[in-house]
Amino acid sequence: MPDAFTTRTLHVATGTQERVVDLTSECDAFLREAAAGRDGLLNVFTPHATAGIAVIETGAGSDDDLLAALHTLLPADDRWQHRHGSPGHGRDHVLPAVVPPHATLPVVAGRLALGTWQSVCLVDTNKDNPDRQVRLSFLG
Repeated sequence: MPDAFTTRTLHVATGTQERVVDLTSECDAFLREAAAGRDGLLNVFTPHATAGIAVIETGAGSDDDLLAALHTLLPADDRWQHRHGSPGHGRDHVLPAVVPPHATLPVVAGRLALGTWQSVCLVDTNKDNPDRQVRLSFLG
């Protein structure tokens, strides 16, 4: 019988540009092994102070719209008290309050129960940290 709780860490290279990285296929691959057809929950967590997890539509411009909205909400300028790193880096530390570093999603019969256009994404506005980790944990 498969374990009731299984975790895997993904290593995601985000580079030096702000990015929304679709992780849905990696979540699906993990669940094929970890869930083995069972119902449960998938927790997606990034252990970084400057990145978040979002469930959004990708590929139709929504990912770029999200980054544009974050620029409006959290401008990369000198208003931030947290000032190390690239100019405006303090806003990267506020990002997880807007895009949390985690999401918990339903798994039905071993598959993510997402809506038609939903994808699980890593949101990374920190150009100073090109390598990220994302922990996938299945409980079922």
